[in-house]
Amino acid sequence: ICTRVFIIFFHNISFVHGLLTKNIAYAIILEEFNQRRFLQMNKITTRKLAIAGVLIAVGVVCSPLNFPVGASKCFPVQHLINIIASVFLGPFYGVIMAFITSLLRLATGMGTLLAFPGSMCGALLSGVLYYYSKKLYLAYIGEVIGTGIIGGLLAYPVAAFVLGNTQAAVFAFVVP
Repeated sequence: ICTRVFIIFFHNISFVHGLLTKNIAYAIILEEFNQRRFLQMNKITTRKLAIAGVLIAVGVVCSPLNFPVGASKCFPVQHLINIIASVFLGPFYGVIMAFITSLLRLATGMGTLLAFPGSMCGALLSGVLYYYSKKLYLAYIGEVIGTGIIGGLLAYPVAAFVLGNTQAAVFAFVVP
């Protein structure tokens, strides 16, 4: 009887030890997987941030290439930057980049408040259309519609209430 109890006792210990060993091995494998996934996500995020920084720098450096139209300063390079950001980085990065570029252009005196709605709407619509369709021509069309039509309509309240110029806002930004 003593030998039997001893064998059952050690059998149970080895069974528990086997379960613990398996659980520890699973935990180590899971931790390794999560760590690799985190490093991969971190690498992608770092790459996206670096590309975003370069595109923002291009936007700020090329700011003198604008031309005045009414109360705004049109900046065609922003359209190119929005499409590149939409295709390579996605709509979220595109909108954030458009905001930062517009903010830096405003801070340096190369832009106006009217740059915000146009560039951000263009980047958002371009990014969303490309994200769901994976077709470049839809990204182009989204940029044109987002900047020209939606951004123009959203620029009216900015011109009317922030800048205080309602007559210029009606004739410059709202298509009759």
